[in-house]
Amino acid sequence: MSFFSNIRFGRSSKKSKNNGNNNNTAQILQQPKTSIYNSSNNGSTLSLRRTHSPSKQSVKSFQTNHTNKSQQQLLFGKAYNGQQQNVQQPQLQQQQQPSQQSQHLQQAHAGGVAVRKQPPLFLCEPFVKTALVKGSFKTIVQLPKYVDFSEWLALNVFETFTHLNQFYGVLAEYVTVEKYPTMKADANTEYLWYGNNNRQVSLPASQYIDLALTWISNKLNDQNIFPTKNGIIFPPNFIKDIKNICRQMFRIFAHIYFNHFEKILHLSLEAHWNSFFAHFISFIKEFDLIERKELEPLLPLIENFEAQGKIIN
Repeated sequence: MSFFSNIRFGRSSKKSKNNGNNNNTAQILQQPKTSIYNSSNNGSTLSLRRTHSPSKQSVKSFQTNHTNKSQQQLLFGKAYNGQQQNVQQPQLQQQQQPSQQSQHLQQAHAGGVAVRKQPPLFLCEPFVKTALVKGSFKTIVQLPKYVDFSEWLALNVFETFTHLNQFYGVLAEYVTVEKYPTMKADANTEYLWYGNNNRQVSLPASQYIDLALTWISNKLNDQNIFPTKNGIIFPPNFIKDIKNICRQMFRIFAHIYFNHFEKILHLSLEAHWNSFFAHFISFIKEFDLIERKELEPLLPLIENFEAQGKIIN
């Protein structure tokens, strides 16, 4: 008997009668009605209202020891009159427009001054250390004794999809075509969708995510892939489908982290979101479901969570 006889994926799914011989498995796998990720208590009091965003820090002013003729002309465009001038102007630099700041950063780099790139907001403290619970998810994602391997994978994928769909539903109205014309994680990573004839096409983020969530939902409701009736076994390509589903869900995680994390902060959901992501990564690492190269956009965050003990290999 499959665990999915106790789960309804869609309106067309029917709940099978319980079999007395599988009471132990059913008790182990019974899906809870509540979850830490949809709890009304978010466990966090942090928000951007109390902490200034690190991305808004002003550029450090140059020290007075850079006062030679070439650097004065490079940074401020002033004529050198043969006498040493004071080039420390913090007030002027703070009032410059973003384009002017970017120009000065490039010029400073060309002049041999080291410029430190600001990390994404979700990697900054205290946000990166915010979580609902302490410890790791190692014991939560491990295969329980007497539980079928495929059913355990199916259960975790189903629950992850359900929570991810709920999180995205909160943010969907902000994912507009005008603001996000492509499906990106960081600035260097764009995800393409396989269209007709297996051709890769660039889509707006909202359209890509809608297609991905619909595709996953159709997979979960397919009785040939995720059987919910007695006597039907999981297909030979089941693991391949599980890996493809996890890869698409990770891409949605990456897009939200890089492009909508400040919205999660304003909603005070950062503890829920970080714990949810740590749970997901613990699951895919436990069963080797995503290649490392696919995880690259969020590897710094994953390694940070590993250092904190939230994720254990």
